[in-house]
Amino acid sequence: MLRVGLTGGIGAGKSTVSRLLVQLGAVLVDADVVAREVVAVGTPGLAAVVEEFGPDVLAADGSLDRPALGRIVFGDTARREALNAIVHPLVAARRAELAAAAPDDAVVVEDVPLLVETGAAPTYPLVVVVDADAAERERRLVTERGMEVEAARARIAAQATDEERRAAADVLLPNPRHRDGVPDPLPGLVERLWRERLVPFEEGLRAGRRGPVPVGTPAEGDRHRVLHRLSRAGGPAWLFEGDRWPLGAWVSAESGLADLGYVPAGQRRWDSADPGCAVSVTVLPEVIERLSVGGPT
Repeated sequence: MLRVGLTGGIGAGKSTVSRLLVQLGAVLVDADVVAREVVAVGTPGLAAVVEEFGPDVLAADGSLDRPALGRIVFGDTARREALNAIVHPLVAARRAELAAAAPDDAVVVEDVPLLVETGAAPTYPLVVVVDADAAERERRLVTERGMEVEAARARIAAQATDEERRAAADVLLPNPRHRDGVPDPLPGLVERLWRERLVPFEEGLRAGRRGPVPVGTPAEGDRHRVLHRLSRAGGPAWLFEGDRWPLGAWVSAESGLADLGYVPAGQRRWDSADPGCAVSVTVLPEVIERLSVGGPT
């Protein structure tokens, strides 16, 4: 099974990409749906929210009054963080439960709007970002969702920047404004992503087979994401500098490597099954200890 993190700014077209991937065969775990589920009537999550914010956040039928809660937390960082401290762990646990229930050969796409904001991007073997600039997303929110301009701008400003999401992206799916009469390129981009990367990645994981070495050279962003993932998975890591695939790395522990898309290759080595990012990792805790160099935290 392959887990894919899918994200994008509000109005970028993430739901469209989710729908296209499901049509191709992906199993979707929608964080927005899960977020509603964990604070439904009668859940411990709703009880915790009411305890923190008071009964005024309940509607007449006992369900969560989201607009009322939104008025409390929007623009108040401390109150928003208090809400996130309640909801985010519940959502993460439920997402993990749903992903674990998927078939062994599934490509599980986790649609997570705040994937970058919560710092969870390095916990996925692959992150896909749907990309549209802020001006276009504002236009869509106003013309397609009926938002006031100031409300749309505030929602966009409350999220990660375009640059932050792009830095987290292993795959960037551009979704700019389309001209009338011109075919939408997004479905073709998604189909190619599915056929050329997601399916081969999942098959490689299941077969215990390393991915092919990509054509071209690693970008600085590729190196950063590899190091960040390895450091989050198994502690301190050291990534060799170089301008060719595959990248080589030393790590202090092998725990978590399988969850990040690596397969055992013998002699303390693990290779990535990702056909778009060839990495060979050697578990050398004694070397890492001598170097006393850690990756990003």
